[in-house]
Amino acid sequence: MEKPKNDLFLRACHREPIERTPIWLMRQAGRYMPEYRELRKIAGNFINFYKNVDLAVKASVLPRKLLGVDASIIFSDILTPLESMGMNFEFREGEGPVFLNPIRTPDDIQKLKPLNTQDVYYVGEIIKGVNQTLHREVPTIGFCGAPFTLAAYMIEGRTSKDFKKAKAFMYNHPDAFKELLDKLADSLIDYLNFQIESGADAVQIFDSWGGYLSPDDYREFSLPSIKKIIKNVKRDYQPIIHFTKGVAGFFDDMITSGADVYSVDWMIDLSVVKEKLNGRSAAQGNLDPIVLYAEKEVIRKKAISILNKWGKDTGHIFNLGHGLMPDMSVENVKYLVDVVKEESRR
Repeated sequence: MEKPKNDLFLRACHREPIERTPIWLMRQAGRYMPEYRELRKIAGNFINFYKNVDLAVKASVLPRKLLGVDASIIFSDILTPLESMGMNFEFREGEGPVFLNPIRTPDDIQKLKPLNTQDVYYVGEIIKGVNQTLHREVPTIGFCGAPFTLAAYMIEGRTSKDFKKAKAFMYNHPDAFKELLDKLADSLIDYLNFQIESGADAVQIFDSWGGYLSPDDYREFSLPSIKKIIKNVKRDYQPIIHFTKGVAGFFDDMITSGADVYSVDWMIDLSVVKEKLNGRSAAQGNLDPIVLYAEKEVIRKKAISILNKWGKDTGHIFNLGHGLMPDMSVENVKYLVDVVKEESRR
């Protein structure tokens, strides 16, 4: 497949020379954009939205067209592959995902099926559609949830402030929990391979709830399944990005996963990240999204501070420490993109 015309993001991932710092943003296609809200209205509900290739492609390309970001992440959801594995869920307004058949006992894990990539054919079509619509202007990023994060949802049955059901299951049935993580890892390897075969230029693993673990539990439960995925994804130039939210306490462990890029939240100093990576991998992050509610001068100052912490060498992709929020101002988001482009020129 032909490489994208603007390959700044890919060069930074591979620590190759760059003329400025690339920027894209987690949840960059979202409810803060009126154009996205229009598409969501047409879809009727969230699941219809991410399964409708035409609407999902339109959503995926909005940030490139409206903000000028250096990469497009496909519009989808981390729970997408779970339906094929036998999990039933719906998205409820104001509640997020709710599982109708959560995992309650170790026996429930035996009922799970391996992912059939034909069940998620639309994800491959979305990747192809984004590449076609943008005429390969910028790289297209695919993604999956990390096994621990998906397992936490499957057992808890919904999002949670503490994931106590999921963690209690992990402590009471450690072997069964590891079996669940292993099954998920196998399906996610197939899922990411399918995305790369469909034309994804990079893939990101979202361990959104990994930070709920202690360092010991992170090493025992979350990390091995992520390592397994990274080791078994088939790729040539396509980098793998590993994101764990709340990683400050075990960053040294996280960076043993074998990823090309480590994406970090705002709870760790980027200069510390740079020092620990020591040129072996690239970094992505790490602006606190809440900064985008501040005055423009503050946004500018905070963005420049992050750029300065990394310095002028390659290997940094500017991003947020978590996703954009529904009530953010498009103007402020666009301003951030412009500041990073302007202030990071080499």
